[in-house]
Amino acid sequence: MNINFEYHEVTASPRLEAFVTEKLNKLENKYDSIVGADVYFKKENSSNPEVGKIISVRLAMPGATIFSETSLGSFEASAAKVMTELGSQLQKRKEKLNSH
Repeated sequence: MNINFEYHEVTASPRLEAFVTEKLNKLENKYDSIVGADVYFKKENSSNPEVGKIISVRLAMPGATIFSETSLGSFEASAAKVMTELGSQLQKRKEKLNSH
């Protein structure tokens, strides 16, 4: 799988990239139709410390693109939530394909 990382108003972090890559590889092992992923890290100015670290992930695969975006207090928490949401979307697509 080809993973592209983009940062908007955030400094690049090898640790974050490794964390997200590990999570995406787990998804790829479970759902083999994933070809690539675009991961965007953004920082939002917010007075609430519970939000502001945004991660957006777009998965490239045959058919419609799967996308998820979350804003939480840390990039790690945002990444974990995004991966959970992507897993749910992938599971729904797999069930839909298997029912036909």
